[in-house]
Amino acid sequence: MLKARSILKQLNGNLELFADEEETQYEHILSSISNNQVQVIGPELIYGRLFDKIGYDRIEDKLFRHLVITRLYNPGSKLKTIDYLRNYLGENWEIHNIYRFLDKLNDRFKSEVEDISFAHTKRVLKGKVSVVFYDMTTLYFESSDEDDLRKTGFSKDGKHQCPQIFLGLLVGAGGNPIGYDLFEGNIFEGHTLIPTLEKFEHRFSLKKPIVIADAGLLSKANIVLLEESGYKYILGGRHKNESNEIQTQILNLSLKNGECAVIKKSKNQRIIVSLSEKRAYKDQENRQRGLRKLEKRIGSGKLTKASINNRGYNKYLRMEGDVRIEIDYEKFEGDARWDGIKTFVTNSRLKAQEIIDNYRQLWFIERAFRMNKTDLRIRPIYHRLRNRIEAHICISFTAYTIMLELERILKNNKSEITLKQAGELTKRMYQINVMLPSSGKMRQYPLAMDEKQTELYKLVLKNS
Repeated sequence: MLKARSILKQLNGNLELFADEEETQYEHILSSISNNQVQVIGPELIYGRLFDKIGYDRIEDKLFRHLVITRLYNPGSKLKTIDYLRNYLGENWEIHNIYRFLDKLNDRFKSEVEDISFAHTKRVLKGKVSVVFYDMTTLYFESSDEDDLRKTGFSKDGKHQCPQIFLGLLVGAGGNPIGYDLFEGNIFEGHTLIPTLEKFEHRFSLKKPIVIADAGLLSKANIVLLEESGYKYILGGRHKNESNEIQTQILNLSLKNGECAVIKKSKNQRIIVSLSEKRAYKDQENRQRGLRKLEKRIGSGKLTKASINNRGYNKYLRMEGDVRIEIDYEKFEGDARWDGIKTFVTNSRLKAQEIIDNYRQLWFIERAFRMNKTDLRIRPIYHRLRNRIEAHICISFTAYTIMLELERILKNNKSEITLKQAGELTKRMYQINVMLPSSGKMRQYPLAMDEKQTELYKLVLKNS
């Protein structure tokens, strides 16, 4: 027994010695790993796989891939792109390489990017592109210099003093992109609808889809051109601009929440009228807010005769005598009759509710602009030359298509992961690059993913 105890004591001591040696080895290995051996692989694992799935890998130049994925992972200047490529992919690029590529991107690759994007949209929509949505937004520049493209004009961002460009976007159901175009910053947006439609109709052999656009494109000239070209359309209405007869018919409908009705405007045109209590509440709140602002401005004494116009809530102002400006409260109260009413002008034969449901999808374009301006930070644009501006928009358009596809995968699989969360998850997917001492070969060791990262990766893998 004494001998056995002696042997056990020796064995236990050796085991502790071996354990200490093992920990020392682990500590030595871990402490020898430098920061430049740790690589973020999430952007390639997630966005890169979707880039390939959609078909953008057919574009030969590798720099296009890098610029698009960087726009998704860490949107910013092209200098930030260089830092990302150097720090996380171990690739060294100079800024002149980026600019030279941008100079040729639009001429060489834009058509191919649009072809790939449309083919993807057609697959997602199961070959049916029967409805298209069109809208425009403005992108302004801090520079005060104008040129052939950047012009001062009406700014949707409220930056009327800054030169800007117009971005027109054409999408299918669900916001899936068809194409885009750039226009001078002082163009009337109504003049862009027909050229854009005809361009992509001929390009992709679209068979006269129903065109849906907001009230900003509702002009007699546009409607005449749409009808002459054989298009069916659904346009946001401006009921207060209709004739007194039509306005009386609308107000006499006595609709209840969620109800809709049809008024025949002409031989080919109908006006669809709907009422929403939720919209009525919002309309009332907006009018009250506008009234409070006017009352404050009148109290400050800053309003002049030039302030009396039909822009916004200035329509409630009137002149009293020669010098006094006051609020027309009677007109303000009269507008309450229109709270909650929304109209749509159409020449299609769709049922009233179908027209309303289709028009509601127009918010996908507004969302596309918002995603590009916030998530992808399409602004500020650090370029002055037209070809580089166009290249920047092309990169953002591609990144948006990938983002939309990721959202579609998450939604179809009923995942609780949001787009924003997915972006954060990709930033924390790493691997360690190690040079093996015996063979001198570089090996990559991905670090284990957490539960959410694993879910995201498996969903993208399964659907690509």
